[in-house]
Amino acid sequence: MNGGADTAAAHDLVACHTCGLVSRYPTVRSALRCPRCRTALHARIPRSLSRTWAFVVAAMLLYLPANLLPIMHVTSFGSRRSDTIFSGVEYLMLNGMWPLALIVFVASILVPVLKILILIFLLVSVQLRSRSRPMDRLRLYRFTEFVGRWSMVDVFVVTVLVALIDLGQVAQVEAGGGALLFAGVVVLTMLAARTFDPRLIWDNAEPADAESTTY
Repeated sequence: MNGGADTAAAHDLVACHTCGLVSRYPTVRSALRCPRCRTALHARIPRSLSRTWAFVVAAMLLYLPANLLPIMHVTSFGSRRSDTIFSGVEYLMLNGMWPLALIVFVASILVPVLKILILIFLLVSVQLRSRSRPMDRLRLYRFTEFVGRWSMVDVFVVTVLVALIDLGQVAQVEAGGGALLFAGVVVLTMLAARTFDPRLIWDNAEPADAESTTY
């Protein structure tokens, strides 16, 4: 952070990354634990950039097969149908279930792509020591945190369908490999957002911008 800014670090304060409790940074290394949850305290998330890059790259590698492989298989009256996320959205639309199709499309296709692109943008901007619009970049980061919890909607829909159809003894439904891979994409993007330290955005910000934000 900029030396002239009135920051928490300037007052030897540090926030726990698990429970959020703000404590005075101890001088004894062995005492670097949160008094409430006993999590190890650190001024910054260790190896934030390298860990975030690792999770983002892994999510990118899983995203394509997660959308190409079937997310579920339905066997009914001797016929078998396999659906990917895209074909599932198309099927819902053709059967007049537009609201559900829109929810699945946004949560399962659009949101993961946006999260990956936003995280890449934030990582590159930090590594290039960008000073441009730090508050807007912070809002982008908060957006990735907010939408992350809604990224498993289609997996939830598959689970509900399996339960309903099996209980009705109408057909047999099995989760496909795409569901597992997509769950991996969601988990990896959530971990990437969690390991990214937003305070890195402010390291190269103008003093006036840094002083306007409290951590």
